[in-house]
Amino acid sequence: MSDKFLNETPMLDQLETKGWPSFISGFKKLAERTKNPMLRGVMDQLEYSYKTKMGYWKGGTVGVVGYGAGIISRFSMIADKFPEAAEFHTVRVQPAPGLHYSTKSLRELMDIWEKYGCGIISMHGQTGNLQFQGITQDKVQPFFDEINKLGWDLGGAGACMRTGSSCVGQARCENACYDTLHMHEKVLTHFTDYVHRPEFPYKIKMKFSGCANDCVNSIQRSDMSFIGTWKDSIQVDQNEVKNFINADHKGPNNKTLKGSDVIRDEVINMCPTNCMSMNGDNLEIDNANCVRCMHCINVMPKALSVGKEKGLSFLLGGKGHLKVGNMLGSMVVPFMKAENDADIDKIIELIQKIIDWWSEAALDHERIGETIERIGMVSFLDAMGLEANPEMVNSPRDNPYFKAAY
Repeated sequence: MSDKFLNETPMLDQLETKGWPSFISGFKKLAERTKNPMLRGVMDQLEYSYKTKMGYWKGGTVGVVGYGAGIISRFSMIADKFPEAAEFHTVRVQPAPGLHYSTKSLRELMDIWEKYGCGIISMHGQTGNLQFQGITQDKVQPFFDEINKLGWDLGGAGACMRTGSSCVGQARCENACYDTLHMHEKVLTHFTDYVHRPEFPYKIKMKFSGCANDCVNSIQRSDMSFIGTWKDSIQVDQNEVKNFINADHKGPNNKTLKGSDVIRDEVINMCPTNCMSMNGDNLEIDNANCVRCMHCINVMPKALSVGKEKGLSFLLGGKGHLKVGNMLGSMVVPFMKAENDADIDKIIELIQKIIDWWSEAALDHERIGETIERIGMVSFLDAMGLEANPEMVNSPRDNPYFKAAY
């Protein structure tokens, strides 16, 4: 750079030569604007890591008064070589449910962060946190004190309950089958001590999706997944079905498709349980065999909508790779009401019961899904007092000898 604030980093520069955005460009721009030596040191150390093919960050203990979690410590193992990068800690801050922010609140956060940290943020981390990356140990407490006065709290880190994540829910989405924002706030507020003070065999995550589109990837990324669903029939507006048939639709490569062809190819033929058919211009649904995947609703949102008897499905054990590889959540309770605080209180009781069981049964560094995989789903259901249900089976419509009753 012209003013020589940054040192030469030829290997990192190569990451800017392709046709996609590079984090190196962001680092350089921020460093040139703020003249923060920490950013220069981090880039120098990263360049050295690329040369040696080694990582040089180690953990440790960094926290704020009264909290045992929320700070991801990063100390350099080669601070003598790159003293400007001796510390590069990350502060996790819990976001608003549904990621609702005002511009005022964000500007306040950014001003405080530039006062104490290097200016790098991640919106949002894999768990859903606001991640403030690059701060020294002596500035962590004053940074937290200032944001805490504005109502912000630290998220989870370590063997604790992690920050929750929720979709936009009923605030903007007509498909949401329960109030994800209220449930997120109520559940995580109830368990806030578990977020701040690690006391579990390993981490536990909860995510709240308002419908089966699962916009926060709860079934893949959370130990406890709450996915909105309905118990009665899909609502069908046959007039809108006719309008869909009579309209032209854009297909791949801007090809014009007839509505009847779209219904046949994209709705009926792609229904996982073959429960849809046409009777003249009317769309008929065998709701007893519908698994509420929502694909048809996504294709025909004016003609089809979720049912009226709404609630959620509770799945358990999803996670990324660790001991037994990636796992999707397993169905534990196919349908639960979540209309009011009394309903949510019952869900909280079940969550606590599961946590107590897992805390006793799990091995060190073992997620809930891995514990159930090791001990067995039947043993887990017996311990929880839950009955096995046809909807828990991997592919229930492949078995001709039973049928789910609603």
